[in-house]
Amino acid sequence: ASAALDSFMEGVTKTLKSGNKLILVGFGTFSVSKRAARNGRNPKTGETIKIKARKVARFKASKELSSKV
Repeated sequence: ASAALDSFMEGVTKTLKSGNKLILVGFGTFSVSKRAARNGRNPKTGETIKIKARKVARFKASKELSSKV
């Protein structure tokens, strides 16, 4: 089971790094989206900090999976 999960994660990672979507019919869609740079606040000091723009992985569950939960 561990080897299968590692292989799955490797495949998803390679697909997302190349900028593509991965659609698993009946399960969901993995994709990459971009977060813009923004200002944040350090909760400890209250100081304003800059948060860099970055790419994040997203997952959207399919209707089939959502209806079973």
